[in-house]
Amino acid sequence: MGSATIMAEAMKRSMIVLSGPTAVGKTKLSIALAKAVGGEIVSADSVQVYRHMDIGSAKITKEEMNGVPHHMIDILEPWEEFSVAVFQERCKECLSGIYERGHVPIVTGGTGFYVQALLRDVDFSDFRPEYRASLEALAEEKGTAYLHKMLAEVDPASGLAIHPNNGKRIIRALEYFYLTGEPISVHNERERERPPAYDVCYFVLNDLRERLYRRIDRRVDEMLEKGLVEEVEGLRRMGCHKGMVSMQGLGYKEILAYLEGETTLEEAVEILKRDTRHFAKRQLTWFRREREVIWVNKNEFQYDEDKILQYMLAYARRMLHIQ
Repeated sequence: MGSATIMAEAMKRSMIVLSGPTAVGKTKLSIALAKAVGGEIVSADSVQVYRHMDIGSAKITKEEMNGVPHHMIDILEPWEEFSVAVFQERCKECLSGIYERGHVPIVTGGTGFYVQALLRDVDFSDFRPEYRASLEALAEEKGTAYLHKMLAEVDPASGLAIHPNNGKRIIRALEYFYLTGEPISVHNERERERPPAYDVCYFVLNDLRERLYRRIDRRVDEMLEKGLVEEVEGLRRMGCHKGMVSMQGLGYKEILAYLEGETTLEEAVEILKRDTRHFAKRQLTWFRREREVIWVNKNEFQYDEDKILQYMLAYARRMLHIQ
């Protein structure tokens, strides 16, 4: 057996996860990490899967990829169905090819539930699209706040954890309760106790709250300068509307509300900044509950990106026995 085959077998089902709150700086670090270990990046972002949604999702550009293969980006049109079950299924297809090539998958993104579903191989076979469709129709008719009230009655913990405007997660939680009779909050806690289906090195990049919030505000301003309003207007001309899952993403629903005359642009921007800060806070709450997380606090490395990279590489090589 040759050395290349031995290395490929050693890396089989090994995985690096680089997660963390929005705007913390995962993208640049993920490229450096991939370059160092011969990795391919798998995006765990619920909006970057959609074509034409580049600015609002802070999607990586071809130039920024720097030759590193990326997966789960630009795979769907905004009107196509996407869920955590679809994410898991498509990710497994990507992982199969990455392992066959003898490379290390680096799952990067801030959607903690998606990462959990992949790592623990959560079973979504019982999900019923017809019930989900009925909930989506109800949300269209009465609004997500109505569904949020339904959720709070059967699963108070999820009612507190999920924002009333997050229709996608509300529907997922209601669907799970309908199918199993169990609150999804109980399910999530139980899943955290299950061992991962992969040998994983799970990093969460973090920063001081004040710095993170400043980065979020600056990112929103940069998105507007790059043409976020024009991007959302273009999606609107393509037939995209607020009832679509894709248009519930941060940056899209707020600007869409402005374009439809529900708010001023200034109000929409303030709401976007506020809701993104709240989202970052909820992301961190999720990661703190995960058992195998390795926290990488940028301030502890004096914001030296090379020191952060070397720390992560040492950890990954020790845990996963990769080169």
